[in-house]
Amino acid sequence: MSDSQYLLTDEQMVHFITKGYVVLRNELPDQLHASVRDKLNVVLHEEGNPGNNILPRVPEIQQFFETPVVKGALTSILGPDYYMHPHRHCHYNQPGNPLPGGGQWHKDGYWSSMRSHRPWWAMIFYYMQDITEEMGPTAIMPGTPYYEKFIGDQGETLLPTGKAGTMVLVHFDLWHKASLNVSDMDRYMLKFQFVRLRAPESPSWNHQEKEMNLNSGGTPYVHMNLWRDIWKWLRGEPGQENLSAAGDEAQIEQLVKELKSEDEVIRARAADQVGMLGEKAASLAPELGRMLNDKEPVALNAAYALGRLGFAGIDELIHRISEGTTQIAQRAAYGLQGAGAKAIPGLLSLLEHANEKCRALAVFILGMIVPPSHEAVSELKACLRDPSEWVRRNAVEAMGMIGSDADDVCLALANVLEESLLQEEDRGTIGIDDTDISQQSYIMNKLGYTAALSLLRTAKASDVPIVIHSLEQALHSKDRYVRAYAFETLTHLRTPEAVDVLIRYYRPARWCPDTTKASTF
Repeated sequence: MSDSQYLLTDEQMVHFITKGYVVLRNELPDQLHASVRDKLNVVLHEEGNPGNNILPRVPEIQQFFETPVVKGALTSILGPDYYMHPHRHCHYNQPGNPLPGGGQWHKDGYWSSMRSHRPWWAMIFYYMQDITEEMGPTAIMPGTPYYEKFIGDQGETLLPTGKAGTMVLVHFDLWHKASLNVSDMDRYMLKFQFVRLRAPESPSWNHQEKEMNLNSGGTPYVHMNLWRDIWKWLRGEPGQENLSAAGDEAQIEQLVKELKSEDEVIRARAADQVGMLGEKAASLAPELGRMLNDKEPVALNAAYALGRLGFAGIDELIHRISEGTTQIAQRAAYGLQGAGAKAIPGLLSLLEHANEKCRALAVFILGMIVPPSHEAVSELKACLRDPSEWVRRNAVEAMGMIGSDADDVCLALANVLEESLLQEEDRGTIGIDDTDISQQSYIMNKLGYTAALSLLRTAKASDVPIVIHSLEQALHSKDRYVRAYAFETLTHLRTPEAVDVLIRYYRPARWCPDTTKASTF
């Protein structure tokens, strides 16, 4: 349990939602930071970058992430039972390198089949030395986590700096890049990723005000409806609130003109304002639907506005998923997630669509709507038999996200996990599904990976007889992340049977951080 004084404030949460980051600092002994830097320097120069093994190679790093500051911040964003993801990396920026980290703005590769605007994932960039702009800190672009496309010079470049122990907690999808190190010192940064295990039921930060208190400026565009959707979701509020914004015919006529403006900033603002009017502006649903093919910031505002227009908006979004391009369909999906439970009937109808893209997106959205209906849970289980691996994967993840208490959910997930392991043996490795838009080559066994994560989210001690065999087999998967999730699930369950499996697996796999090519025994 985090000490409440270290939880984020409303102001910090709003900053994270709108700008995509908060800067924090661990006040740890200088000797600890220096010791870790020295060890990293030896490892990087004599052994090479250990990648995901950076933590067992230099186990003192764990102390950085067990402080009240870090636990309080991650609890605020991801809930009290967040999980440190097995992917992590030490970013080493040497003076004079003209292309540190590749030198390009990017988002990190994601772990679901589709990026989520709501914070199911987060990252920390951690600095073990006093960091200045000259040393090349990782540059971030505030306000950009919700954009699939890079917005270039429309965004602001920010170089966070500070004393040793400074860290930048970022929305997983924030655009960032390494900057040039023009100093005469090596720069080290630890990137660690974290995942939420359950949808929020109540605020997990120092929450005081029900409504967001927004400060203007600091983002390339304003996305009021998108930001408020995240705020409400983090507060544990399902569905849309009853809107009370006044709107007369003259105002709606003016908004119609602004939606057709040649200035994209005006179009984006008008779409946001339409959403604030709610069902009073339902007549504008067709126009907003056409705007899903607009510039991305405009299209996002149109999508979230449609999600607030009642059934007229929902029907338009369903239509755009059914008939639109992949890009339009994805944008529509975000609007439907914001529409909440009212969208469930339309989403269930999409499960019968001949196009797997439509079925896959519908399943993804159903997993984002909490609490789910009984019919939705039943249909998600049926989707585990869909011929499309993309659909099946989304159904597996959705069942983990909604956290159903039904006994047969864990059994179904365990069966998917075992079947995926058998496919590893039959096919050598799981191949890339060309129809899956995620195209994540770093996940070898996508179904097994997702099933193991969903078991981590849903399995309880009483489920051990159902899942123990599947999890034990998963410890020998050819996919490193399937193995990691299986280990973490067994650790979470912590029954005598689970502990026995862990001990038998980890006794021969024990890692010694003191054993190197220079000191083999």
